Amino acid sequence: MIRVVLFFVAVGLVASAAVLLSDQPGQVSITWFGYHAEPPVPLLILVIAVVSIVLWSVLLMLIRAPGRMASGRRQRRSARGLQAITRGLIAVGSGDVKAARRFAGEAKRFAGDEPLALLLAAQTAQLAGNRPAAEVAFRQMADRRETRLLGLHGLFVEAQRKNDMGAARAVAEEAVEANPAAGWAGQAVLDFRCAQGDWAGALAALDSNLKSGLIDKATFRRSRAVLLTARALSGDDRAAARADVLEAVKLAPGLVPAAALAGRLLSEAGEVRKASRALEAAWRINPHPDLAVAYAHVRPGDSARDRLARVQALAKLGGGDLEGPLAVARAAVDAREFAIARSALGPLTAAPSRRVALMMAEIEQGDTGDVGRAREWLARALSATRDPAWTADGLVSDKWLPVSPATGKLDAFQWKVPLADLTPPGPVIELIQAEPAPAPAPASAPVEPAAQPVEEKAPEPEEPAAQAEREEVILPAVLPRRPAAADAHLADTVIPLVHSPDDPGPDGELAEEPAPVPQDSWWRRQFR
Repeated sequence: MIRVVLFFVAVGLVASAAVLLSDQPGQVSITWFGYHAEPPVPLLILVIAVVSIVLWSVLLMLIRAPGRMASGRRQRRSARGLQAITRGLIAVGSGDVKAARRFAGEAKRFAGDEPLALLLAAQTAQLAGNRPAAEVAFRQMADRRETRLLGLHGLFVEAQRKNDMGAARAVAEEAVEANPAAGWAGQAVLDFRCAQGDWAGALAALDSNLKSGLIDKATFRRSRAVLLTARALSGDDRAAARADVLEAVKLAPGLVPAAALAGRLLSEAGEVRKASRALEAAWRINPHPDLAVAYAHVRPGDSARDRLARVQALAKLGGGDLEGPLAVARAAVDAREFAIARSALGPLTAAPSRRVALMMAEIEQGDTGDVGRAREWLARALSATRDPAWTADGLVSDKWLPVSPATGKLDAFQWKVPLADLTPPGPVIELIQAEPAPAPAPASAPVEPAAQPVEEKAPEPEEPAAQAEREEVILPAVLPRRPAAADAHLADTVIPLVHSPDDPGPDGELAEEPAPVPQDSWWRRQFR
C-alpha cells in the first residue's frame, strides 16, 4: 500500500514539473556537426527524458544479463536433477539396479547434496547391497537438520541388519532426543531398555511415548503395570516392590503375575482381607492356577482342609471356567480328600487334558493304591491335549516373563494353549479315494447268461503302470485336478515382488535376543 502511494506521488510530481516547464516561454538553439536546430523547451525536455530512459534500460539489461544467465543455468540443472531423482526413485521401487545407479549419478551431478538426492543415493546403495555407501549417505542426511530423522532411521535399520544392537540403541536414543514424537525411535528405546532389564528407564520411555501421543491410555496403563510388576519381581526391596505391585494391580486388575505377587506380599504383611480382594478381582477377570495357589495360602498357618474350603469358595467366582475344578481338585488332593477331587474332575475325564490325566493318576495312586489304573492315566496323559501355558512367539515358559526372549516385545506372554493359533480357521480339504466309474455297455451287445460260480482265486499283483493309474484317482474332494502344463504356465506368469529399500524394516530376520535373566530376589527365595 505504501509503494502504491509513493508511486502516485512520484507520478504527480513528474506531471507537475512537465506542466510547469511547458508553460515557460523560450527556445533553445543547438548547433552540432553542421546541423542547427531551435526546438522549444518542452520538446527538448521530452527528448532528453526518453533518451535517458532508453539508455538506463539498456544499461540495466547489460548489468543483469550475467545474473539472469546464471539463474537460467541453475534452473535447467535443477530441473534435470529433479527429473533424475524422480526416475531414480521409480527405478529403485521397481528393483532396476542399473537404472537406479545411472539416475543416482545424474542426481548427484545436477542436484548436489539435495535431500532427495541423498535419499536416492542411500536407497540405491541399499538395493545394490552396498551397506557402507548407504551408511555414508544416511550419515550425511543425519548431519542436516531437515533430514536428520530420516538419516537416523536409515542408520538404525543398517545397524539392525548388521546385528549391532549397541549402535542401534545409540541411534534410537539420539532420534528420541531430536524428536520425541518419532514413533519408531520411541518404541525402539522402550524395547531396548526392556531387553536389558532397565525397568526404570523403560518406565521413563513409556511416559515419554504417552506425552508424545504414540500410545493410547489403555496401552499405557497395561504396559506400565507390566513394567512395575517386572521391577517388583527383580528387586530386593520389599517396600518398593509392594508399592510397585499395588500400583500395577490398580492399573491392570487382571494381570495375573501382579495380582499373585500382591496377594503374597499383602498376606505376609497381615493384610489378609486386602490380599483376598485383589486375588478375587483378578480371578474374575482371568482365572489362573497361580491365583488359586496364592489364594489358598493367603492366610499363613491354615490347614490343608482350610485351604480347600478357601479354594472352593474361589472356584465359584470363576463363572464355570476349567481352572476352578482343577484348583479344587489340586487342593483336595493336598488335603487327602480324594472323593472331592474325583467329583471336581469328573466332568473333565471324558476328554482329559494332561493336567487332568496326571491328577487322576495321582488320585488313583493315593486313594486306592491301584497302580494299574494310575499307569493307565499316565498313558492317557501322553496323548492328551495340552494345557494352557505361558506362550509368546512360539516359545513356552514355565513362568511369566515381562519380555519375549524371541522378539523383545513387552507383555508378549499369554496364558493359552501352545500353538493354538496355528489351527486353520476353515474346514480342511480331506483326501478321498474315488473309484473310477465303470464304462457303460454298448446298446447292441448281447445279453450274456449268468456266470456259473467259480472258485475264487487270490488277486494277482498289479502292474506298476496300473497301480500308478489307480493312485491317480485319489483327488481332493472339492478341487479338480489341474494338468501339469497349466501349473507350469502359472509358474511362468508369477511376477516376483522386490523388497523396496525405502521400507524401514530390515531385509532379514533379526537375531534372537537372549532371554532376560531376572535377578534372584527375596520373594523367589521365600516362595520357591
